[in-house]
Amino acid sequence: MPQAQTMDDIRVDFDAPGNVPKDRIVDLSFAMGTLPNDLVDPYEPCGWLAGPEIPRLLFNPPTRQGLGAVTGNQRGSWVVSHYEDIERVYSDNEHFSNAGTAEFQRLIGETFKSIPLAIDPPDHAKYRLYLMPYFSPSRITRDLEPRIRKVVTEMIDEIACKGEVDMAWDFGRVYPVRIFMGLMGFPDEMFEQFLDWEWDILHSGSLEKMQAALRGVLEFLRGFIAEKEKNPDEHLVSSIVHGKIEGRGLTDDEKIGMVWFLWLGGLDTVAATIAQMFRRMALQPELQKRIRENAGIINSAVEEFLRTQPILSSARTAKKDFAWHGIQIRKGDNFQCLNPSGNFDPARFEDPRTFDPERKANRHFTFVGGVHICLGAHLARRELRLLLEEWFRRIPEFRVKPGADTTVFPGLLSIRNLPIVWDVR
Repeated sequence: MPQAQTMDDIRVDFDAPGNVPKDRIVDLSFAMGTLPNDLVDPYEPCGWLAGPEIPRLLFNPPTRQGLGAVTGNQRGSWVVSHYEDIERVYSDNEHFSNAGTAEFQRLIGETFKSIPLAIDPPDHAKYRLYLMPYFSPSRITRDLEPRIRKVVTEMIDEIACKGEVDMAWDFGRVYPVRIFMGLMGFPDEMFEQFLDWEWDILHSGSLEKMQAALRGVLEFLRGFIAEKEKNPDEHLVSSIVHGKIEGRGLTDDEKIGMVWFLWLGGLDTVAATIAQMFRRMALQPELQKRIRENAGIINSAVEEFLRTQPILSSARTAKKDFAWHGIQIRKGDNFQCLNPSGNFDPARFEDPRTFDPERKANRHFTFVGGVHICLGAHLARRELRLLLEEWFRRIPEFRVKPGADTTVFPGLLSIRNLPIVWDVR
């Protein structure tokens, strides 16, 4: 569909539930990251949804294609697009539940939960506290940063003299997954199989492919857990299965629930961010130059890349009936938090569409929010910061390879290929 700019552009007819006003029913498929564009700021088409004139609750009919069509949302969803409302949905655990989120395993009849993502308070806290030490800033600095720096410098040195690389496929797709596999203790030879399974689960849109991939990965993970139970090592999967929660060992469902959740979340979110980050710098050489010449702003620049590249929009479910913004919400109603809108809300961010690598107080929703904020956020930030540090030390000004397609999906699908070039010194 053409880029929408007003409410009139997106209103649609749909036989919605009785608590949904007709004037709130809209088609927001253009804002869900499934339609590609070639803009420098690929999230620009949905930024207007955070404007003060936009109703605070919109309603998007059921998805008729892609992932939503095979995972079963046949009721439609309320969509919140303003920063203040997104913050409430993520933080108000009395009214909103995360149960069932990203539980693709249900498609093959599995009943274990994705832990801790799909667990609500108060039980969420014990699982979060159990896993958090492995992803704390101090642990990352002490145990992971040397490996991260070693991997990224080796990868950059391999391509520096070549003058070009496919930054999406050959670098962004590989670098964070190498770190993740080393952290978990997974065998290197599973690299391509993992990415194939992950692609089929998240991006194929085919129920048959999703189910086959789910069976494959869960069979592997259960076998890997069993191996670590017999032969423990120093890696994270082994630590998880041999640990204790509240003085007891973990159940089989808790073990697979944690390892599965980490597997699903560890494969392509950072990869998508890297591809979009380098695409923007290649298209905006002045931005690249500014960061290159002032390494002291790398941390804030990474945060701004994250704010302006919200890979995911997270969902919640209403836990009870309640009134909000003059509308009667019903227990079981689905909610979608439109992070690509909230991250550009002018009520929260000054001049939100301008990329400011020195922006202060940059509290965005790219890592979601509330108690379910991304467990690997500190690790992702460190991977991105170290990548920029080492890249600018070794690679001169780069640009998109002439004739290359710079189309991007503004979401997790992101960019499949991004060839960039530079002049070899």
